[in-house]
Amino acid sequence: MRPKTGISSGFAGLGMFLLLWQIGSWLVNRPILPPPLEVLPIFARLMTGPLGLHFAASAGRVLAAIALALVTAVPAGLALGQIPILNRIFTPLIAILYPIPKIVLLPVLYVLMGITDISKICLIALIIFFQIMVVVRDEALNLHPELILSVRSLGAGRRALFRYVYFPASLPAVLTALRVSIGTAVAVLFIAEQSLTTYGLGYYIVVETYQVLLYPQMYAGILGMSLLGVLLYFGVFTIEKQVNQYKHDAGKD
Repeated sequence: MRPKTGISSGFAGLGMFLLLWQIGSWLVNRPILPPPLEVLPIFARLMTGPLGLHFAASAGRVLAAIALALVTAVPAGLALGQIPILNRIFTPLIAILYPIPKIVLLPVLYVLMGITDISKICLIALIIFFQIMVVVRDEALNLHPELILSVRSLGAGRRALFRYVYFPASLPAVLTALRVSIGTAVAVLFIAEQSLTTYGLGYYIVVETYQVLLYPQMYAGILGMSLLGVLLYFGVFTIEKQVNQYKHDAGKD
């Protein structure tokens, strides 16, 4: 039996999460861990006010970072996969840069770009960029040579191969890499927003609530950031399912 996915598993996971939260609140029995029934009404009220503004700021940053990563990483990965000499040149550099934790570059980006949203967006995009680029490159490299030769025999040039062969074949892998990297992107967003800004869920959680011991409001902010990650994850997951279903149906024809 295949495990449940999608909305049903999401509701099941939410129920388990709230139950564990309530049990934890009973065990701790201190104001530092209020029960969900105390936090949820505060969360609902604040989302129509200040927390909603912080949520919108964080969502805008992470969506801009995802868009920037996609429009740069996908062409770069396809280029490396299509052009062997480029792949041979840049593979050693990628092998060195890929495992470096990109969050350590935040001060460098602040120095180069200033303490602005652009530097935060570029940091998140840089993390997603490498994960997507490597996946796309590997997918392009592993395409069957017979498929490429058959398309070239019809007179297709490099641009046509990019559009009709490499990109469609890599799209499911791109979406999978993006879905997997969502959690990392939101975590980095939280760190980047903790200081030197006035709006964002990271700023709200650390500066406006944690530092002044407003624990219920702090957990409302944590719920907001969790909601952002969940919405992004299931949004990409839904698109990924549609793409895979389309490819499956097209394969039957």
